[in-house]
Amino acid sequence: MKIIQKYFEGLSEQQIAQLTALKPLYTEWNAKINVISRKDIDNLYERHILHSMALALVTEFNDGAHIIDLGTGGGMPGIPLAILFPNVEFSLIDGTRKKISVVQAIAEEIDLKNVTAKQVRVEEWKGQKADFVVTRAVARLDKLIPWTQQVIKNKQQHGYPNGLFALKGGNIQAEIDELHNEEYVELFPLADLFEEDFYAEKFLVYVQG
Repeated sequence: MKIIQKYFEGLSEQQIAQLTALKPLYTEWNAKINVISRKDIDNLYERHILHSMALALVTEFNDGAHIIDLGTGGGMPGIPLAILFPNVEFSLIDGTRKKISVVQAIAEEIDLKNVTAKQVRVEEWKGQKADFVVTRAVARLDKLIPWTQQVIKNKQQHGYPNGLFALKGGNIQAEIDELHNEEYVELFPLADLFEEDFYAEKFLVYVQG
């Protein structure tokens, strides 16, 4: 937790308690269902929780907004973001039932009331449209963008126009180049936000919907 409080100083007691509870909960669930790399569980806060929270250092979600976490896996980035933005509704979706069961259990355990987890593919999403879609290491941008566009609402209420925020690693420029300037894209190197070596080649990508 120290690394979280290093970058997020104004957390409430409830937020600190919820974030602190994540380590034992993920450790327990990971022993049953591999939702986080087992070699990485000891680095949960640095490589998963903090990584998920990076988006909050780039933009704010307004109260009443709706966010879809596409391909949430074990709840990243949705659960940490839902803790940070308690007045924003988060829909965490994934095609794997076991992972959604973990997300539901963890959200209930920490009393995270602004999270709904559903086993559904984004192509089949029939629920409320979102202000933004967030993802973490799910697919290449040329696949994410058409998936995202169908679930983004038209009404705008944020500084950034509604769209996609994707946490990515590796050669992200190659993915952006494949779009042939068809989309408006902003790239945020996470090394500008966090000093840990893990973030040297990690990025947050914004694509306008």
